[in-house]
Amino acid sequence: MAFPEGLSGPAGPGWNVGPCCVGDVDDVGFARALVAQVATVACVDLDRVYAVGVLTGGGMAQAVACHAADVFAAAAPAAFDLLAENVGDCVPQRSITVISFRGTADSRVPYEGGASSLVAGMPITFLGAQATFEAWARIDGCTSGPSAADGNGCASYSGCQGAVEVTLCTKQGGKEDPGDPAIAWPVLKRHTL
Repeated sequence: MAFPEGLSGPAGPGWNVGPCCVGDVDDVGFARALVAQVATVACVDLDRVYAVGVLTGGGMAQAVACHAADVFAAAAPAAFDLLAENVGDCVPQRSITVISFRGTADSRVPYEGGASSLVAGMPITFLGAQATFEAWARIDGCTSGPSAADGNGCASYSGCQGAVEVTLCTKQGGKEDPGDPAIAWPVLKRHTL
């Protein structure tokens, strides 16, 4: 595992996910280079590299799913949604599994989405958890509607291109929910490049 930390921006350490949260940095390029560098010093199955993150790290997991699906097999973002300002630029090189974790009482990234000044001077518009879920289903060419939420609050689309999965796990009353590895890992490990 690698635990990179983004550069310091207006709100502290963060990642450049388009119009937010650290400017003038190619963090998708950094993520690609990080994987390549780690593979030179550790035994890495390059078909099984996954992106996971919380808050702006969740935004970075969304960004690499959009722009580095040739390196990352799947992503598990938490407490961050796609952004209205750049969702149109989310064109992965292939369909990619995304399992998102969101809390309905998140004070930083509202579950319903909307305009945000989370980072001073970098206004953004979160799509919201449900709209992000639906956007990933469109991006991944899913042909059927979402399932009902299971006991963990997770709903999934099926019939997606490349047999990928698009899942949203919602924690009722949850704040900046970091996700649950016991739920995420079984999903992630089913997918390879």
